[in-house]
Amino acid sequence: MISVVPLTRVSPEDAAAWHAVVAASLAGDLPEEPRPTVDQVHAQLAVPGRDNRRLLWQATAPDGAAVGVAGLRLFTSPGQRHLSELELHVAPDRRGSGVGSLLLATVAAAAQAEERRSIIAAVAGDGPGDAFCTARGFRRVLALDHLLLDVARADDAAADAEHPGYELADWTGTVPDDLAEAFAAAKNAMNDMPMGDMDYGSQTWTADRVRAMAEVLAERGDVLLTTAALVKGEMAGYTEIVIRAGETRRALQYDTAVVPAHRGHGLGLWVKAQMVRRLRAEHPGTVEIETDNAQDNTHMLAVNRQLGFRFHRSTHEYQLDLPTT
Repeated sequence: MISVVPLTRVSPEDAAAWHAVVAASLAGDLPEEPRPTVDQVHAQLAVPGRDNRRLLWQATAPDGAAVGVAGLRLFTSPGQRHLSELELHVAPDRRGSGVGSLLLATVAAAAQAEERRSIIAAVAGDGPGDAFCTARGFRRVLALDHLLLDVARADDAAADAEHPGYELADWTGTVPDDLAEAFAAAKNAMNDMPMGDMDYGSQTWTADRVRAMAEVLAERGDVLLTTAALVKGEMAGYTEIVIRAGETRRALQYDTAVVPAHRGHGLGLWVKAQMVRRLRAEHPGTVEIETDNAQDNTHMLAVNRQLGFRFHRSTHEYQLDLPTT
């Protein structure tokens, strides 16, 4: 008999068990990808989000060994209160035995109890997650290309381009107070990014919310780098990079956005090229950047290819529509 137990407080032992399942799952599905460390997993599970909350479950065998884990992220911002996001992993040697189905049934019941109408989940493209989701009523709503950039070989020439009237600003961690309102306004430009058929809703950013996002990353021990293009007191565009605590090679691309009124001037390429130079100067141990783009986001894909990003792998986003009462 497999039992599913909710985790309300994540102990170091819980984090280690969760990590063991996730590491084994990723080794089977994405063998070339780096595994998260136990500390990274513990921080992810234990540090609460500011605009979401997370429910956690662990599936255990009769001998007490963890054989599967599931997390449900419940969005709490006004434009996304209908939405939840699933993370589910089953140890490879337990797949096909009903562990995943049992965890999913538990998660779906919790999502309905929280009055969510959608569960979204990301799986490795053309991996076992595709078949699992399709067989359980999920529909594919978005395809993403993951790209990698060799920092040493990146074409950063665009950092030297002239953009009359615009200037670059860099910071680490929380946005400076004098830029917080402008940064929030620029982040709201992300609401028109391609999301396929996903019922993603919309996000409203405020100065307090951008500060809170940076605080969460800091509590996890991550480093957040931001480079922005400014003009006449406004933020025309920006790009963000996160280096996770304990990471020695790979940085993760977070948001890149250009405000609609300032598009068409090459600002996205400008700030990303400047970020490459920052990484070389400030974090020379970082050798690659990973980003992902919707396959129909042709503009950002073109920007990334100009910098030197190359295709690495794909991800498929699925959505399960829940009955509403």
